[in-house]
Amino acid sequence: MRTLNPAVAKVLKRLHYPLDVILTCVRWYVAYPLSLRNLEEMMAERGIAIDHSTVHRWALKVLPVLEKALRRRKRPVGKSWRVDETYVKVKGQWKYLYRAVDKVGNTIDFLLRAHRGKAAARWYFEKSIARNGEPETVRIDKSGANLAALEAINAERETPIKIRQTKYLNNVIEQDHRAIKRRPRPMLGVRNFRCTRILPGGIEVAHMIAKGQMKDDGARQTPAEQFYSLAT
Repeated sequence: MRTLNPAVAKVLKRLHYPLDVILTCVRWYVAYPLSLRNLEEMMAERGIAIDHSTVHRWALKVLPVLEKALRRRKRPVGKSWRVDETYVKVKGQWKYLYRAVDKVGNTIDFLLRAHRGKAAARWYFEKSIARNGEPETVRIDKSGANLAALEAINAERETPIKIRQTKYLNNVIEQDHRAIKRRPRPMLGVRNFRCTRILPGGIEVAHMIAKGQMKDDGARQTPAEQFYSLAT
């Protein structure tokens, strides 16, 4: 039997359900367009009584731990990045989800910010580079803020990052946005910014696993098995 991730074990001390039940509910919540009440009904059909608010609490506690585990086990990404921001609504207000994929569609990184602009874009680029290494080329749309952020970063570098700015060049990432944005819709809105930061991270984890971005050490595991293995 594999040892639990210490961070997961710490979280489980406060959760009074079996680990497999918790992980199944959390994975279904972020991997498929399901509401919390959908999950409550689905588990009831399996003889497990769980309130929908309990599943929500599980997700907020467990997903940050699993996201950190995935980052340690994520495959390297390419050096040609496509960067764009999309929108997530929080209490009726739009927030900005910065995302990047490489030329074959692998997710590089993501970051939710309350506001959009040069400072937010620069923070995203610096964070992504620190985690994933330096890109050779970054392709963006006509966003002036993203361009200004990259130019500021290049001003401090000996070898500048090549910037390609074209309105219609980011189709790869725009298509990838769809897989992320369709899942929060059944969640019926997000109550606060903290939830909004955690839930998209969990959705991205499930999405990256589905795209084959998690190292499997030679073991042939299904996406579900890979998700559950993050807890060990």
